[in-house]
Amino acid sequence: MSKILIADDNKQIVSILSEYAKSEGYETDEAYDGEIALSKAISNDYDMILLDVMMPKMDGFAVCREIRKVSNVPIIMVTARGEDFERIMGLDTGADDYIVKPFSPSEVMARVRAILRRINIENNKNDSILKYDELMINLDEYMAEIGGNEISLTKKEIELLWILANNKNKVFSRENLLDSLWGYDYYGDIRTVDSHIKRLRAKLDEYSHDSWDIKTIWGVGYKFEVID
Repeated sequence: MSKILIADDNKQIVSILSEYAKSEGYETDEAYDGEIALSKAISNDYDMILLDVMMPKMDGFAVCREIRKVSNVPIIMVTARGEDFERIMGLDTGADDYIVKPFSPSEVMARVRAILRRINIENNKNDSILKYDELMINLDEYMAEIGGNEISLTKKEIELLWILANNKNKVFSRENLLDSLWGYDYYGDIRTVDSHIKRLRAKLDEYSHDSWDIKTIWGVGYKFEVID
């Protein structure tokens, strides 16, 4: 389970973001000033930090700079100050993203999902070849084979297959997959995912694969199902 530190001096904002994060399966920790945020960030192994800029004792920019000396944990700056130079400053101090108040908690969670999944894909590229029975995916070369037969897949189809196959039997919602592959700021329809799944299945089904399949979970999304 991913763990998120939410640091903001506004306890109501912390509470709202914490509830949204927990509803999506994340574990949360909280801090209400910069010094506590920094102390917790250094002494804990978080997967993500939501960091307010205007906090007592130590502002978010200073906290971010100090964290970056010891950790590459993803950081999203959350602030009421939205001027361009402040956004640039936040990114230059090492933040991965920047969101301005007032915000939609759903948008914040979408950005969290997008960053965590992008990092997951990048980390998995370190082990760039995935094999399951007759299926082989090479993410470095963007190619896939079934039983030694190369399948002609697009970049997005390869990434989609990789995410599903690398998380066997885990159900991904259409929104999860859209965030992962197209990003939270993509304005297309979630039916984009359906159309890519349809084309991917058609190409995969040209070759026998009795031990696994891409299954539709009606009303939810898709999973790479291992067939016993």
